[in-house]
Amino acid sequence: MPQLAILSAIALLSFLCTCKGQLSVGFYKKNCPGAEDIVKSAVAKAFQSDAAVPGQLLRLHFHDCIVDGCEGSILIKSSDGKQENKAFGHQGLGGFDVIDNAKAQLESKCPGVVSCADIVALAARDSVVLTKGPFYEVETGRRDGLSSSIDHASNLPDVEDPIDVLLKKFSAQGLSSADLVLLSAAHTIGTTACFFMPNRLFNFHGTGRPDPSIAPGYLAKLQAKCPKGGNVNARIAIDEGSENVFDNQYFINIRNGSAVLQSDGALLSSNTTKPVVELYASSPDNFRRDFGLTMVKMGRLGVLTGSKGKIRKVCSSFN
Repeated sequence: MPQLAILSAIALLSFLCTCKGQLSVGFYKKNCPGAEDIVKSAVAKAFQSDAAVPGQLLRLHFHDCIVDGCEGSILIKSSDGKQENKAFGHQGLGGFDVIDNAKAQLESKCPGVVSCADIVALAARDSVVLTKGPFYEVETGRRDGLSSSIDHASNLPDVEDPIDVLLKKFSAQGLSSADLVLLSAAHTIGTTACFFMPNRLFNFHGTGRPDPSIAPGYLAKLQAKCPKGGNVNARIAIDEGSENVFDNQYFINIRNGSAVLQSDGALLSSNTTKPVVELYASSPDNFRRDFGLTMVKMGRLGVLTGSKGKIRKVCSSFN
């Protein structure tokens, strides 16, 4: 069997072996018809005025699921500032207002029915589609969590983590090396801040030199965009030249030494992730299919269903 087919079969098997619990496609068809259309409309309206929205919403879904599961705890605001979204690894998250707007519309139509966790999952999918990425069915039926703690987000994947650490963190969530590559590919849309770049560009692992995996010509471009002592809040595209389009250019950039984030470049440093990068760099169709499968798999992490959790009236509050 050719390498491309083998890797795709592995990704599909990893997806099929994940238990989905009580989630189902079309969960709200009877008790809140049109719920998914309301979320889709809210995302599309926000995108019309801010091209950064899709990347924000896609990242928001990942950051919700990776801590305590996909149960909306990332959305909570608290007076003591000790909620989950205040963790260091959650810096720069956005899109909260889009979720709040969709929730307000849903509460007006179907009070107490649609969870905030499901809105986040649906908004992520709609963001992918709006940026010309693949459509995938989102299983719904999640309920919202009852806690949100900064302490629970102390071991988030970090852009400066070595590849072996990233693999361990994903494995602890039941996610494979292929899942790591596919979920990292959410970076095909959106931007990052220069805040995350100094060590990679000027002091890689304390050497006083830049990351040697960066192609020399591209290194000069990155250093010009994020100069030493420059504005750490300046935003740069993670997938340069294609930051508003969901495509496989992200993988081509990594393969060519043009990855922006250290964690993306590190995907070439492991025998388990490098072949996956190479697969998707040369096969956009496989990437589109497998990305959707992995998003569904991630969306099942730690879900609350049935009588567990609750349906919040306001996504930022436990009510």
